[in-house]
Amino acid sequence: MRLSITTEKGDLYNLEIDSQMELENFMALIEAESTVPPEQQSLFHNGRELTDIKQTLQQYGVVQDDILLLRRKAPRGGPPAGMLTPTFVRFSCSGNPNFDMMRQHVLRDPRLLQQLANTNPELARAALNDPERFVTMVQQIEQNRRQAESQRAVQMAALEDDPFDVEAQRRIEAAIQAENIAANLEAAMEFNPESFARVTRLYIAVEINGRKLVALVDSGAQSTVISPEMAESCGLLRLMDTRFSGVAEGVGTAKILGRIHSTQMKLGKDLFLACSFIVVEGRGTELLFGLDMLKKHQASIDLKKDALIINDTEIPFLLEHELPEKQRMIEVHGGADPKGNPSKNGDSSSSSRPEISPPNPAREPPVPAVAAIPAPGPAPSYPEETIQILVNLGVPRQEAIQALEMTGGNADMAASLLFQG
Repeated sequence: MRLSITTEKGDLYNLEIDSQMELENFMALIEAESTVPPEQQSLFHNGRELTDIKQTLQQYGVVQDDILLLRRKAPRGGPPAGMLTPTFVRFSCSGNPNFDMMRQHVLRDPRLLQQLANTNPELARAALNDPERFVTMVQQIEQNRRQAESQRAVQMAALEDDPFDVEAQRRIEAAIQAENIAANLEAAMEFNPESFARVTRLYIAVEINGRKLVALVDSGAQSTVISPEMAESCGLLRLMDTRFSGVAEGVGTAKILGRIHSTQMKLGKDLFLACSFIVVEGRGTELLFGLDMLKKHQASIDLKKDALIINDTEIPFLLEHELPEKQRMIEVHGGADPKGNPSKNGDSSSSSRPEISPPNPAREPPVPAVAAIPAPGPAPSYPEETIQILVNLGVPRQEAIQALEMTGGNADMAASLLFQG
């Protein structure tokens, strides 16, 4: 099973282990990753310390994708481990930060590095090539943050001098809202850290006409989709009915070339299913197992077993390292093409899937509605109101926009970047 180990300094280690592994052996494995000796390790799962080194992880109730907290025991004469204040992965530099740890965290996360390159290319280059320059720049950012915080305190004091001023009350309300957001984020980091982990989508291994493929299982997609390139490689393009062509509309548009009415698809060792496909142009996921086939074959997505169940046959979902390179890079880049092109066909990143109907030529059979396939949208822009809230708190406008860009528009994370120390 796959586990994540996080430390109080924000380091993150991903491990693939057996659920029957004893805690003693697990701690030795952690030592190889973190260099923390087992005798100095304190492991916590759901707030409970794991103390019996002879018990297995399964006996402790540790399951797939759980996150464990690793604390380093204080040396003799220091404060007890239980008195240590846990800190989590943050992009704050207050106190005595470990800048190299921060840089390593950025380098380990391709999505974060890409966001940093988009918003602050100079800092991204420093993270890659010049550690000393990176430290200097981060220190400058921290100094600017402290100055903004001081300015904010002065502004708040001035606002409170006239409690009947409408504009002053509006700014005070914005400040309180930002503080509540920061407190909410901190609580989530402490009590629900799993929500910040990247989740790999559900893929299964399939076979069509002897060609082994991976299919994305997506109950949010109305139809089962295949790309024209994949259809051609499987020898299916000659069966495409172009009378069912049209345009799928969602965030953008994607061209529907036609429909393959029936072909046999193999799942697992001996399960064969009759499936139909909508052939859609675009990049990204090349084969998507949609709701139409899930309902037809009465499939069940069992996340506890981590498998797709059809006719009592369990087809296990693939782990990230089992995916082909292209799909793995799509997952790393958040559903976008590795070259930077957002996925068009079969990408389930959008929760909104309006239905459309392809054009119905005269005297042709009616065409069923198919799911809209999201297409790349415009460059991200953020509501002026959100930006102004941060500006009113004493944050320079450009810094507020950069914080929103670094967090993908997430106001909670942006507030944490700017206001947490």
